[in-house]
Amino acid sequence: MKKRLLILSAFFAVLYLGLIYNLYNLQIQKGSYFSAKAAAQNSVSGFLAAVRGNIYFTNRSGVKIPAAINKEYPVIYAIPKEIKNPSDAADKLASILNLDRNKLFASLSKNNDPYEHIADKVEADKAEAIGAAGIEGIYIEDERFRSYQYDSLAAHVLGFTAPDADSPSLTGKYGIEAFFDKQLSGMNGKADGDKIIEPQAGQNIVLTIDPDIQAKAEDVLLNLVQKFSAEGGTVIVQEPKTGKILALGNYPTFDPNNYSVYSLKDFLNPATQSIYEPGSIFKVITMATGLSYQKFTPDTAIVDNGSIRMDGKTIKNWDLKAHGKVTMTEVIEQSINIGAVKAGQLIGKDLFYKSLVDFGFDEKTGIELPGELAGNIRTLKTSFKDVDFATATFGQGIAVSPIRLINAISAIANGGLLMKPFITADSQPQVVRRVISSDAALKTVKMMVSAVDKAKVAQILNYNVAGKTGTAQFVDVKCGGYCKDVYIHSYVGFAPAYDSRFIILIKLDKPNVTLAGATVVPAFRELAEFTLNYYNIPPDNISNNQ
Repeated sequence: MKKRLLILSAFFAVLYLGLIYNLYNLQIQKGSYFSAKAAAQNSVSGFLAAVRGNIYFTNRSGVKIPAAINKEYPVIYAIPKEIKNPSDAADKLASILNLDRNKLFASLSKNNDPYEHIADKVEADKAEAIGAAGIEGIYIEDERFRSYQYDSLAAHVLGFTAPDADSPSLTGKYGIEAFFDKQLSGMNGKADGDKIIEPQAGQNIVLTIDPDIQAKAEDVLLNLVQKFSAEGGTVIVQEPKTGKILALGNYPTFDPNNYSVYSLKDFLNPATQSIYEPGSIFKVITMATGLSYQKFTPDTAIVDNGSIRMDGKTIKNWDLKAHGKVTMTEVIEQSINIGAVKAGQLIGKDLFYKSLVDFGFDEKTGIELPGELAGNIRTLKTSFKDVDFATATFGQGIAVSPIRLINAISAIANGGLLMKPFITADSQPQVVRRVISSDAALKTVKMMVSAVDKAKVAQILNYNVAGKTGTAQFVDVKCGGYCKDVYIHSYVGFAPAYDSRFIILIKLDKPNVTLAGATVVPAFRELAEFTLNYYNIPPDNISNNQ
């Protein structure tokens, strides 16, 4: 009996020692290996990464359209310790994935490395081929990536995400992805010993961008750039009564699904992060100011001799002509520089500068996009030279961003009330301040309608359209100031003029023609006609038969 007990005791003692050895081997000798493998698998699968919130567009019916979402793609990784034949494994992977065989071999030959990343976003057929090859030590996992459903559409609005060394999740870069990164990111989980703290999903962001208007706007802009061999351009569509942004695009643009192949300069948003001299568009600001302060009326006449000399410099009209006796309305219709200068003289320097500040040209609009720049009207604050104020009346010598310019003209379309522009659907319309009287706003609109009717290029059958061109010389230090025969074309217009549903700004950089009437004005008309039809806006001027 004792003998049997001794044998059983010895047997269980051996089993116990074996168990102890295995535990030691797993936890001590190979603990780091299995920990690294688990950590790698958790990292690859995004186990601890919070699910990033989606970004949506909104169409005319208020339906949310996915713009940036999370999709799972196959990811290939290796555990080199498990690979007995790195050369064979490298050959097979290189053949399937079209990767450099020597680099693969170097990665797979690291005997003490528990994890090597091979490839992201692998196509399904290639992932299946790798699985079928049965390569020892090679694993396939699904990982979440950001997917931009419309490719390059509204890329400067959306931005993109990129890996962050300090986090298992992606971080927003540029655009909405960056501006709302904290809300979109949520809260990553973490491993605290044997306890796993689960991640918290990020919030969704819904934009006011209408994908149909955005697509049309970008198409119009692209065709414009290509037709006139321009360097680039910007287009914005806004609701004047609310400040809501319906479309915002630039060219050149980029595809956020494949951002790594683009230059850093392509990611900056010229609509908000660039300022330029607006040119003759600014004449409507000058007129609106004078009308609001009752310094003149639309019928007030001035004499244009074709040029005026101030502070040793001569200012001339764009067409180098003298137009004689003209009204303020005719100054807008014919875009007469000297007329704008004389309107500015009637207003006075102090009131003119105050009006520009009221319109917000020295501050940011506060739109929900990163890196916005304020305008530059500092010269008018620090220098009281007559010539500086004179050139400012027709948009030279000062600089504004496209978003600030369209927002300022929107105030004229909106009866004199300046609205804060917004691009997120849960924002509420916000009045910033009144910038001109309602009477001055109406009179300015009438002057702009008259300009459209006389020129006819922007006219739309059965609708009242208000608009103004701007052709400004390009400023560059390489030219020592204004570059000869290098221009920026702009057009701002809204319709229906007396109950505006939308306002459009189109800006074209360095086209191969001189006058904006041949470039941005027809482009405005095309986009305006589309928008009128898209919203099924009823005609407001049946007598307009062009």
